[in-house]
Amino acid sequence: MSEMQTIKRGWRAGLFAALSVYASARVAIVLLLGFSAGLPLALSADTLRVWMTERGVDLGTIGLVSLASLPYTVKFLWAPVVDAIELPWLSRRLGRRRAWLAASQVALMAAIVWLGTRDPLAAPLAVGLGALMVAFASATQDIVIDAFRVESLSTDEQAAGMAGYVAAYRIGMLATGAGALVLTAWLEGQGYTKAAVWPIAYAVAALLVLVGLLAVLAAHEPPAPDLGDGASTSIRALARVSRAAKGAFADFLTRDAALAVLAFVVLYKLCDALAGAMTAPFVLGALGYDKDTYAAIVKGVGLGALLLGGFAGGALARALPLAATLWIGIIVQMVSNLAFVWLWQAPRGAAALTVAIVTENFTGALGTVFFVAYLSALCGNPLHTATQYALLTALASTGRTLLSSGTGFAVERMGWPAFFAATAAAALPALALLTWLQRRGHFSTLDVARHRDT
Repeated sequence: MSEMQTIKRGWRAGLFAALSVYASARVAIVLLLGFSAGLPLALSADTLRVWMTERGVDLGTIGLVSLASLPYTVKFLWAPVVDAIELPWLSRRLGRRRAWLAASQVALMAAIVWLGTRDPLAAPLAVGLGALMVAFASATQDIVIDAFRVESLSTDEQAAGMAGYVAAYRIGMLATGAGALVLTAWLEGQGYTKAAVWPIAYAVAALLVLVGLLAVLAAHEPPAPDLGDGASTSIRALARVSRAAKGAFADFLTRDAALAVLAFVVLYKLCDALAGAMTAPFVLGALGYDKDTYAAIVKGVGLGALLLGGFAGGALARALPLAATLWIGIIVQMVSNLAFVWLWQAPRGAAALTVAIVTENFTGALGTVFFVAYLSALCGNPLHTATQYALLTALASTGRTLLSSGTGFAVERMGWPAFFAATAAAALPALALLTWLQRRGHFSTLDVARHRDT
């Protein structure tokens, strides 16, 4: 056999091995859970903003709805409960992680239905409460899914699991984002009133959570650490929660440059979060695109770009050092935001919107895979997986919640082009911290640990 044939055969074998991991039942379960995790975010954010825009709610109030996502930011406060407490009855039948998953998903379905029956114009406070309920149930589901993913996948499956999870997560977001817009537009075409279509769309979204619940029932419970003292009394339960919280935070905060790492986690996705808070009002309100066109482009070519970005990100995350992928992630986020400045200047039409949406979806999926890989590398202790990952993702969501709550007022003062340019510039502090941490050897230490486990 010639050397060239040997190389080709080795390349094909490597490609087959890389692709075959997606046939793993554990990876498939994580993919389905990713879909379930992606569903609620749009329902309390972008889709809700579209609904509010359509009902004539003012921009300031639309911006304030970001505060309803506060549970994503503070979910680390109850993550130790998920790590330490077993649910009565359910845990005996499903196991600790799967019991919490099932309970959070049932609560999520109920909260989505309740939110969908409120009126944004007549009862904005009730809508805010409903969005808060959805976010709380969703954040709890995220806590458990993240721990389940890290604990159930082998080292060889982690990269594929991340890529599949992120792609499915984004598809879930599309289903309740663009999918909800398509459904409401179709219902209106069938003669339903604008007041009637949104409760139906939210009810359908609640039913989609059943995909995640079925995945939970089909999954195997990952090995559980010894909790030490059973679950017989509330005093022992509280003691376990206290130990879990103290151990998780102490384990993380004693590492080198811990505060700088936490600041970097907050800032990494900030520019993306600031722009994302106003994307729907910008396209539908300022530019005047109808929601049918917007949804069709997002669901069509946007979905293809999203999937391509997710799986490209998974391949790059496996092949490149962490620092290199994070550099790429920040740069493409900035490009994505500047694409909306270009869209403001471009002639109105489906082609221009397609370019902007493809750029947003591809870069967003790419950056998210890189960021998830980094967060997973930071969580190395199986005793504290849920708490530590919840802390990190909660900090990462700060930009989407607290810091983006004033974006509506910022647009009113700055105008759309200056606003999106400013959101791109918001990535510069993260770039500075990335440079500092890289010089300190932070990422190379994590890379050594990742390679040692493979």
